[in-house]
Amino acid sequence: VGCDRSKSLVDICGEKHFQAFVCDALSVPIRSGSCDACISIAVIHHFSTAERRLATIRELARLLRPGGTALIYVWAMEQEYKNQKSKYLKEKNGSKNKDKEMNTGTAQRPLSDQGPDNSSPDSAWSDQLLKDLKDESCGAKPVADFRLPVHTNRTSFHSQDLLVPWHLKGGTKKKEESVDTVLVLGGSKESQELSPVFHRYYHVFCEGELEAVCRSLDCVRVQKSYYDQGNWCVILEKL
Repeated sequence: VGCDRSKSLVDICGEKHFQAFVCDALSVPIRSGSCDACISIAVIHHFSTAERRLATIRELARLLRPGGTALIYVWAMEQEYKNQKSKYLKEKNGSKNKDKEMNTGTAQRPLSDQGPDNSSPDSAWSDQLLKDLKDESCGAKPVADFRLPVHTNRTSFHSQDLLVPWHLKGGTKKKEESVDTVLVLGGSKESQELSPVFHRYYHVFCEGELEAVCRSLDCVRVQKSYYDQGNWCVILEKL
Protein backbone atom coordinates (compact mmCIF):
# COMPACT_ATOMS: atom_id res chain seq x y z
CA VAL A 1 0.00 0.00 0.00
CA GLY A 2 1.41 3.37 -1.02
CA CYS A 3 0.67 6.91 0.06
CA ASP A 4 1.65 10.39 -1.11
CA ARG A 5 0.67 14.01 -0.59
CA SER A 6 0.08 14.41 -4.33
CA LYS A 7 -3.38 13.36 -5.48
CA SER A 8 -2.18 13.36 -9.09
CA LEU A 9 0.53 10.80 -8.31
CA VAL A 10 -1.90 8.68 -6.32
CA ASP A 11 -4.33 8.79 -9.27
CA ILE A 12 -1.57 7.43 -11.52
CA CYS A 13 -1.10 4.53 -9.09
CA GLY A 14 -4.83 3.84 -9.28
CA GLU A 15 -4.72 3.81 -13.07
CA LYS A 16 -1.98 1.17 -12.83
CA HIS A 17 -4.12 -0.84 -10.37
CA PHE A 18 -1.84 -0.22 -7.39
CA GLN A 19 -3.24 0.44 -3.93
CA ALA A 20 -2.44 4.01 -2.87
CA PHE A 21 -4.05 6.88 -1.02
CA VAL A 22 -3.42 10.53 -0.22
CA CYS A 23 -2.03 11.35 3.21
CA ASP A 24 0.62 13.25 5.15
CA ALA A 25 3.79 11.47 6.28
CA LEU A 26 3.40 13.14 9.68
CA SER A 27 0.03 11.46 10.21
CA VAL A 28 -0.58 8.22 8.33
CA PRO A 29 -4.11 6.81 8.79
CA ILE A 30 -2.98 3.23 9.34
CA ARG A 31 -3.32 1.28 12.59
CA SER A 32 -0.23 1.20 14.82
CA GLY A 33 1.86 -1.96 14.60
CA SER A 34 0.09 -3.23 11.49
CA CYS A 35 2.94 -3.17 8.95
CA ASP A 36 5.66 -5.76 8.41
CA ALA A 37 7.81 -3.23 6.56
CA CYS A 38 7.78 0.44 5.58
CA ILE A 39 9.74 2.26 2.90
CA SER A 40 10.41 6.01 2.84
CA ILE A 41 12.34 7.05 -0.26
CA ALA A 42 13.23 10.72 -0.90
CA VAL A 43 10.55 12.06 1.45
CA ILE A 44 12.05 13.13 4.78
CA HIS A 45 14.55 15.54 3.19
CA HIS A 46 11.58 17.72 2.16
CA PHE A 47 10.67 18.50 5.81
CA SER A 48 12.11 21.84 6.87
CA THR A 49 12.73 21.40 10.60
CA ALA A 50 14.59 18.86 12.71
CA GLU A 51 11.40 18.37 14.74
CA ARG A 52 9.35 17.44 11.67
CA ARG A 53 12.03 15.11 10.35
CA LEU A 54 12.14 13.31 13.70
CA ALA A 55 8.34 13.18 13.87
CA THR A 56 8.21 11.62 10.41
CA ILE A 57 10.56 8.82 11.43
CA ARG A 58 8.61 8.31 14.66
CA GLU A 59 5.41 7.99 12.61
CA LEU A 60 7.12 5.45 10.35
CA ALA A 61 8.13 3.42 13.42
CA ARG A 62 4.58 3.59 14.82
CA LEU A 63 3.27 1.73 11.79
CA LEU A 64 5.64 -1.22 12.26
CA ARG A 65 4.89 -4.36 14.21
CA PRO A 66 7.57 -5.46 16.73
CA GLY A 67 10.41 -6.89 14.65
CA GLY A 68 9.23 -5.05 11.56
CA THR A 69 11.73 -3.11 9.47
CA ALA A 70 11.86 0.23 7.71
CA LEU A 71 14.11 1.51 4.93
CA ILE A 72 14.79 5.25 4.70
CA TYR A 73 16.59 7.12 1.89
CA VAL A 74 17.43 10.85 2.02
CA TRP A 75 19.56 13.05 -0.20
CA ALA A 76 23.18 13.36 0.96
CA MET A 77 25.20 16.54 1.34
CA GLU A 78 28.18 14.48 0.19
CA GLN A 79 27.59 13.94 -3.52
CA GLU A 80 31.23 12.87 -3.81
CA TYR A 81 32.03 10.15 -1.28
CA LYS A 82 35.24 8.14 -0.96
CA ASN A 83 36.54 9.74 -4.17
CA GLN A 84 33.49 8.57 -6.10
CA LYS A 85 31.00 10.98 -7.67
CA SER A 86 27.32 10.18 -7.30
CA LYS A 87 25.09 9.42 -10.27
CA TYR A 88 23.56 12.87 -9.75
CA LEU A 89 26.90 14.58 -10.44
CA LYS A 90 27.84 12.22 -13.26
CA GLU A 91 24.66 13.11 -15.14
CA LYS A 92 25.80 16.74 -15.40
CA ASN A 93 26.80 16.25 -19.03
CA GLY A 94 23.28 16.71 -20.40
CA SER A 95 22.25 19.20 -23.03
CA LYS A 96 24.21 22.44 -23.00
CA ASN A 97 21.03 24.47 -23.06
CA LYS A 98 19.68 22.67 -20.01
CA ASP A 99 22.90 23.25 -18.07
CA LYS A 100 22.78 26.92 -18.95
CA GLU A 101 19.14 27.15 -17.97
CA MET A 102 19.79 25.54 -14.60
CA ASN A 103 22.81 27.70 -13.77
CA THR A 104 21.24 29.96 -11.17
CA GLY A 105 24.56 30.84 -9.57
CA THR A 106 24.09 32.60 -6.25
CA ALA A 107 20.48 33.53 -6.88
CA GLN A 108 18.37 33.43 -3.75
CA ARG A 109 14.68 33.56 -2.95
CA PRO A 110 13.28 35.17 0.20
CA LEU A 111 11.42 32.81 2.52
CA SER A 112 8.48 35.19 2.43
CA ASP A 113 7.98 34.41 -1.26
CA GLN A 114 7.78 30.62 -1.33
CA GLY A 115 4.73 30.42 -3.54
CA PRO A 116 1.70 32.17 -4.95
CA ASP A 117 -0.29 31.76 -1.73
CA ASN A 118 1.73 32.52 1.39
CA SER A 119 -1.33 31.98 3.58
CA SER A 120 -1.39 28.26 2.82
CA PRO A 121 -0.41 25.73 5.54
CA ASP A 122 2.62 24.66 3.50
CA SER A 123 4.17 28.11 3.93
CA ALA A 124 4.05 27.95 7.73
CA TRP A 125 7.38 26.13 7.90
CA SER A 126 9.25 29.29 6.89
CA ASP A 127 8.70 30.81 10.35
CA GLN A 128 10.54 27.93 11.99
CA LEU A 129 13.23 27.35 9.41
CA LEU A 130 15.89 29.74 10.67
CA LYS A 131 15.81 28.19 14.15
CA ASP A 132 16.69 24.85 12.58
CA LEU A 133 19.56 26.36 10.58
CA LYS A 134 21.50 27.58 13.62
CA ASP A 135 23.16 24.20 14.02
CA GLU A 136 24.96 24.02 10.68
CA SER A 137 27.33 21.13 9.97
CA CYS A 138 29.33 19.53 7.14
CA GLY A 139 30.96 22.88 6.43
CA ALA A 140 27.70 24.10 4.92
CA LYS A 141 27.24 27.82 4.63
CA PRO A 142 24.66 29.27 7.06
CA VAL A 143 21.63 30.94 5.56
CA ALA A 144 21.42 34.67 6.22
CA ASP A 145 19.02 37.51 5.52
CA PHE A 146 15.95 35.22 5.52
CA ARG A 147 16.99 33.70 2.20
CA LEU A 148 17.53 30.19 0.93
CA PRO A 149 20.14 29.52 -1.75
CA VAL A 150 18.89 28.21 -5.07
CA HIS A 151 20.88 25.14 -6.02
CA THR A 152 22.59 24.76 -9.40
CA ASN A 153 21.49 21.35 -10.66
CA ARG A 154 24.08 18.59 -11.10
CA THR A 155 26.60 20.33 -8.82
CA SER A 156 27.80 19.72 -5.27
CA PHE A 157 25.77 21.14 -2.40
CA HIS A 158 27.05 24.19 -0.53
CA SER A 159 24.18 24.47 1.95
CA GLN A 160 22.15 21.89 3.83
CA ASP A 161 18.92 23.83 3.37
CA LEU A 162 18.17 24.99 -0.14
CA LEU A 163 15.74 25.25 -3.02
CA VAL A 164 16.24 22.95 -6.00
CA PRO A 165 14.88 24.17 -9.37
CA TRP A 166 12.61 21.74 -11.15
CA HIS A 167 11.60 22.50 -14.74
CA LEU A 168 8.61 20.89 -16.39
CA LYS A 169 9.54 18.66 -19.31
CA GLY A 170 8.79 20.47 -22.52
CA GLY A 171 8.44 23.75 -20.69
CA THR A 172 4.65 23.67 -20.81
CA LYS A 173 2.16 24.02 -17.99
CA LYS A 174 -1.58 24.01 -17.48
CA LYS A 175 -3.31 27.34 -17.09
CA GLU A 176 -4.36 26.60 -13.53
CA GLU A 177 -0.79 25.76 -12.45
CA SER A 178 1.24 28.48 -10.78
CA VAL A 179 4.98 28.59 -11.41
CA ASP A 180 7.67 30.91 -10.16
CA THR A 181 10.46 32.36 -12.26
CA VAL A 182 14.17 32.30 -11.53
CA LEU A 183 16.69 34.72 -13.00
CA VAL A 184 19.39 33.00 -15.03
CA LEU A 185 22.49 35.07 -14.44
CA GLY A 186 24.50 36.11 -17.48
CA GLY A 187 27.25 38.50 -18.47
CA SER A 188 24.90 41.27 -19.48
CA LYS A 189 21.28 42.31 -19.16
CA GLU A 190 20.67 41.06 -22.68
CA SER A 191 21.82 37.57 -21.72
CA GLN A 192 19.58 37.38 -18.67
CA GLU A 193 16.26 35.66 -19.05
CA LEU A 194 13.37 34.49 -16.96
CA SER A 195 12.60 30.80 -16.97
CA PRO A 196 9.54 29.13 -15.38
CA VAL A 197 10.56 26.84 -12.53
CA PHE A 198 9.22 25.07 -9.47
CA HIS A 199 11.40 25.52 -6.37
CA ARG A 200 11.42 22.43 -4.16
CA TYR A 201 12.74 22.69 -0.60
CA TYR A 202 15.42 20.19 0.48
CA HIS A 203 17.39 19.55 3.64
CA VAL A 204 20.35 17.47 2.50
CA PHE A 205 21.74 15.18 5.21
CA CYS A 206 25.37 15.01 6.35
CA GLU A 207 27.12 11.74 7.13
CA GLY A 208 25.78 10.30 10.38
CA GLU A 209 22.89 12.78 10.66
CA LEU A 210 20.07 10.45 9.61
CA GLU A 211 21.45 7.65 11.76
CA ALA A 212 21.71 9.98 14.77
CA VAL A 213 18.07 11.07 14.37
CA CYS A 214 16.97 7.43 14.21
CA ARG A 215 19.02 6.48 17.26
CA SER A 216 17.30 9.22 19.27
CA LEU A 217 14.13 7.09 19.18
CA ASP A 218 14.01 4.38 21.82
CA CYS A 219 11.42 2.34 19.90
CA VAL A 220 13.74 1.34 17.04
CA ARG A 221 17.18 -0.13 16.49
CA VAL A 222 19.44 0.84 13.58
CA GLN A 223 20.27 -2.37 11.73
CA LYS A 224 22.35 -0.75 9.02
CA SER A 225 23.45 2.69 7.89
CA TYR A 226 25.08 3.20 4.50
CA TYR A 227 25.72 5.50 1.53
CA ASP A 228 24.18 4.75 -1.86
CA GLN A 229 24.64 6.95 -4.95
CA GLY A 230 24.32 10.32 -3.24
CA ASN A 231 21.87 9.17 -0.58
CA TRP A 232 22.21 8.35 3.12
CA CYS A 233 20.24 5.25 3.97
CA VAL A 234 19.15 3.54 7.18
CA ILE A 235 17.44 0.22 7.89
CA LEU A 236 15.50 0.26 11.17
CA GLU A 237 14.00 -2.52 13.26
CA LYS A 238 10.99 -1.91 15.52
CA LEU A 239 11.68 -3.01 19.10
